[in-house]
Amino acid sequence: MTDATVAQTEPVLVAIDIAKARHEVLIVIPGKKRRRRLTVLNQLDDFNRLIAALSDYGRPVRAVFEATGNYHRALAYRLRDAGFEVKLVSSVALARTREALNNSWDKNDPKDAQVILHMMHIGNEQFYHDPMLCGTNDLQELSKTHDIVSRSKTELWHRILTHYLPLYWPEAERFHRSSRSDWFFAFLDRYPSPHFISAMDQEAFIADAWEVIGRKVSKERFLADIYKTANTSVCLSITRRFCDLEEVEAFFNGEEIAGITGGFP
Repeated sequence: MTDATVAQTEPVLVAIDIAKARHEVLIVIPGKKRRRRLTVLNQLDDFNRLIAALSDYGRPVRAVFEATGNYHRALAYRLRDAGFEVKLVSSVALARTREALNNSWDKNDPKDAQVILHMMHIGNEQFYHDPMLCGTNDLQELSKTHDIVSRSKTELWHRILTHYLPLYWPEAERFHRSSRSDWFFAFLDRYPSPHFISAMDQEAFIADAWEVIGRKVSKERFLADIYKTANTSVCLSITRRFCDLEEVEAFFNGEEIAGITGGFP
């Protein structure tokens, strides 16, 4: 009978289920049937303990995990910096494989680590490029910030279109040409309701709004049209003045607010 030999180049397989506070680690050492389990807290001491344990095997190490928000970034950076091979598994592939293996959608961290290990055995992995080590971290953060700001601006504009304007100035939407027109937001900030315009005569309004709307073709005629529309608007009447910051704070503190008609429920 021939004894099986394990080449020293065969890597140690490390399946990691990422979480916010701690990570479940499942380690397979070539030539051994028993798997080693570790729970690694999201702390530097635990990261160093894991790296030291993997280095003691004296073999190449291949660590695989599922990208989970940004919680994987710190551990992945430490593992790559230690010289280990780091790869990803697809979140969709992991979910489908878990359902196929366990015939259930139920999941937990140790079970996910086993599924990741199974995907490592069948070669269902993806490359992981650490932004810090690849020098793309700043570009990635700028891209994410731009995406968040763009989404927030779009959400704000949709709220104005579907809630604010139908109630307080339905006719104002026809003066708007593009969601990228900053003048319209500045105009609404200056004149949040047609009542602010109708309280002035036309010449005073045109003079007051001249710099607010920026550069426009036939600017005076455009402002005159807005003035005429404001005087015939079907918007809801504002029966009380807007609260200032101190009154809003007093309201949420349960204090009585003097001078506001209509009241709050």
